[in-house]
Amino acid sequence: MKRVAFFTLGCKVNQYETGAMSEIFENAGYEIVDFDTVADVYVVNTCTVTGMSDRKSRNVIRKAKKNNPNSFVIVVGCYAQTSPEEVENIPGVNMVVGTKDKGKILEFLEEIKAGSSKINYVDDIKGFKEFEKLDLTSYKDRTRAILKIQDGCNNYCSYCIIPYARGPVRSRNREDVINEVKGLAQNGFKEIVLTGIHLASYGRDIGSSLLDIIKDIHDFEGIERIRLGSIEPKIVNEEFVESIKSLNKLCPHFHISLQSGCDETLKRMNRKYTTGEYADIVKILRDNIPDVSVTTDIMVGFPGETDIEFNETVEFLKEIALTKMHVFKYSPRKGTLAATYKNQVTPDKKEERSSILLKLSDKNLLEFNRRMEGRVVKVLFEQEFNLHKGKMEGLTMNFSRVVSSSSGESDIKGKICDVELIEAKEDYILGNIL
Repeated sequence: MKRVAFFTLGCKVNQYETGAMSEIFENAGYEIVDFDTVADVYVVNTCTVTGMSDRKSRNVIRKAKKNNPNSFVIVVGCYAQTSPEEVENIPGVNMVVGTKDKGKILEFLEEIKAGSSKINYVDDIKGFKEFEKLDLTSYKDRTRAILKIQDGCNNYCSYCIIPYARGPVRSRNREDVINEVKGLAQNGFKEIVLTGIHLASYGRDIGSSLLDIIKDIHDFEGIERIRLGSIEPKIVNEEFVESIKSLNKLCPHFHISLQSGCDETLKRMNRKYTTGEYADIVKILRDNIPDVSVTTDIMVGFPGETDIEFNETVEFLKEIALTKMHVFKYSPRKGTLAATYKNQVTPDKKEERSSILLKLSDKNLLEFNRRMEGRVVKVLFEQEFNLHKGKMEGLTMNFSRVVSSSSGESDIKGKICDVELIEAKEDYILGNIL
């Protein structure tokens, strides 16, 4: 039996697409093996959101060929889409596919094996208007199912390469979404994570909305949780919150991208909201949804970000006290407007600012978890806790990580249990299963 191995970088959309490609190979008789082992085919699903992502992708590609010099290395995804010639020239690469046509990956492989000299299968994504359906029916070793319902982005923030890598907004047909949810429910999944490149744009091209699809899934017996991937601030208004607050399956955790706590910086980023509007959004959620958790992305070192602007960000974040922040350093992406801006911030300054915000994020998370102490909540247990054998970890509805003792992984993995939360640690809460 031929062996194929996968490595996925980047977001949940990539994770979903890797799962779908894995099924294609498995249905063709391939054995799926660990990436660190010897395989006949290696598939690297790349990310290009930062320069670091590109470097990681190149390193993984080289590693694949080292694992087996006689292997066939296929590179797919966002880095392959934006820099296909660069990827093609990496020693050992045998085939390049972008962010579309991943469903044809085996077909392309057979073409090359039959003698085709074509290596680069990347097409222009700008005019692509249809959602590429990739079937995914099983999730090995997972308790939560990622469900991709949207692709592409029309926003063109000045720093972001993703619209060039993913193309315009495309939404998945509601009937297709419902059919996949039906299969997931039948396979015992309790939680579905809705994901997309710009999830808030779901439905705009097909006369629907994200709220519509949430309500569709909410009615499914067996599905007990619906979790949203990252969303944009503008979708969260009083009407949206009024509609969702009675949906008891929708997790009270919202990852709402902020990027900066300074209005001048937001303008240069071409973000279409102000800090005041963002603060109002957080207030609406907290006023209407008990124990809601709001997390975010923050960029440091954007071109022209002065000490004064960064301090505004710090003060704003202290004031709204979000549960957790994903902090990353600005990285110039060729082809974006921000890459041409003057006053680029030095790496040392970016590192210093990142450290400040990460400490604030850790402080906020600990305080949020401490407020959860003494509660009895439902936890979906996913895996063994990596620091202690005999303990399992899982997530609350509002995305707090909980660690509890268990007689064995098989006892509670994939199950939702009532847990009394005892003591908050740095990034998790100790609890007792009731």
